[in-house]
Amino acid sequence: DVQLQASGGGLVQPGGSLRLSCAASGFTLSSYAMGWFRQAPGKERDFVAAIVWSGTVTRYTDSVRGRFAISRDNTKNTVYLQMNSLKAEDTAVYYCASYRHPYLDGAYDSEEFYTYWGQGTQVTVSS
Repeated sequence: DVQLQASGGGLVQPGGSLRLSCAASGFTLSSYAMGWFRQAPGKERDFVAAIVWSGTVTRYTDSVRGRFAISRDNTKNTVYLQMNSLKAEDTAVYYCASYRHPYLDGAYDSEEFYTYWGQGTQVTVSS
């Protein structure tokens, strides 16, 4: 079975940090670009960040650029999302997903082009 297991979420104060992990099983992570999305209560699921198979190219939505960092360790079949300077508006369920290609083309911020999805991990930023 193909599985993506997201973890690392929790409750953090504004300005704090969290590191999310996404562990893959049942397929070779290095064959795919990977992405993180998030869904806040009552809102649609939105793109957060993506990374090519080699880790050499990354993409971010404007609201997290400079605060979040996506990375990967293909030897551990794991993708990470380091989140710093967290804000209340970052509160959401965070999902990892595998992209249709090893590289990122023009559709990387569209969830319809991601194949496998993790179950999500809750991030709550509150004082």
